[in-house]
Amino acid sequence: MTHTMLRWWAAGCLALLGSVAVAQGTPVADPAVSPAAQATPAASAAALALPDANETNAQRARTQPYNNAPFWRAVRESGQQSGISNLPGAEKGVLIQQFVQYPGSRFTTAGEAWREVRNRWIIPYGGALLLIVVVAIGLFFLAKGPIGVHAPDTGRKIERFTYFERAAHWSNAVAFVALAVSGVVMAFGKFFLLPVIGGTLFGWLAYALKNLHNFAGPVFAVSLVIVFFTFVRDNLPRKEDLLWLAKGGGLFNGAHVPSHRFNAGEKLIFWGGVFALGIVVVGSGLVLDKLIPGLAYTRGDMQIAHMIHAVATVLMMAMFLGHIYLGTIGMKGAYRAMRDGQVDAAWAREHHELWYDDIQAGKIPAQRTPSPTPAAGTQGAAVQS
Repeated sequence: MTHTMLRWWAAGCLALLGSVAVAQGTPVADPAVSPAAQATPAASAAALALPDANETNAQRARTQPYNNAPFWRAVRESGQQSGISNLPGAEKGVLIQQFVQYPGSRFTTAGEAWREVRNRWIIPYGGALLLIVVVAIGLFFLAKGPIGVHAPDTGRKIERFTYFERAAHWSNAVAFVALAVSGVVMAFGKFFLLPVIGGTLFGWLAYALKNLHNFAGPVFAVSLVIVFFTFVRDNLPRKEDLLWLAKGGGLFNGAHVPSHRFNAGEKLIFWGGVFALGIVVVGSGLVLDKLIPGLAYTRGDMQIAHMIHAVATVLMMAMFLGHIYLGTIGMKGAYRAMRDGQVDAAWAREHHELWYDDIQAGKIPAQRTPSPTPAAGTQGAAVQS
């Protein structure tokens, strides 16, 4: 090794030691500077300067250049003490949210806690619940098949749903399907759809469905209110509902259980799904759409609204899956009743015997919608057995 290389190696070592010592606040002797110059108070003070926790970032820039600890401390603690920003917004001075602990999360920043609840609880358990319901319905259909009518059709028709009732129901049903499909794709699509169609197509699809979700939400909310007031009278609990519940509606043993216009199972869906979960779903959805005046719409508000909305919608979809099954392929004549409004007298007697008895007794008209050309003596008459 030549003398020149040795000198370069020694100079490099001195430079490295000097940088380490400066970082640790220790003065290093410079062989090129006299000992007297090295011992001056100004040089010693500059080399031994310690950070002050109360300094502002501007003060720190003078005492310890490149040490921006006050700035990053303010960023980290902006959830407790808002910073100063010229940007608009409800939380313009908050870059990192405060520490919270949502149910199912550890004590961490609100954004991370929300992510933990969503990814560790809502997504896996919500998806499992929907999958279990779908599989259970499929197994029930394979084992029992569609529920039919034992007696042959009589040819005599009873109006089960009026035009207005069907319009309200189908408006709500279409909006619900749009919300359910778009919600499932946005929440679970990356697991079963993204690997199939790829990122580009999935991104466009998710974007389109997100906008569909936002527009269908208010339609669902309004139609849900109309549905509630349209059918609430016939969904009030009655003592006969207890017998229906005790026998499971005869779904498993095939026993005939009398009921009024709506049985106890339909009433549970009405009060549990339409009313209770409907209030939660619509209320949280309106918050997410920023349609409720007077709210600040902070990130914390939106995170809590999202968690409530996701849990309620999963439960609502699980309940409505059973309703959709029985209203389509699960019960013969049920879909035609909502499509055309009419059912055969034999269907009414077998599935809703107490309702049929009230029609027979003249308490309820067999045809509530006036006929364009009513036959003489038949308008509002009872259906003969």
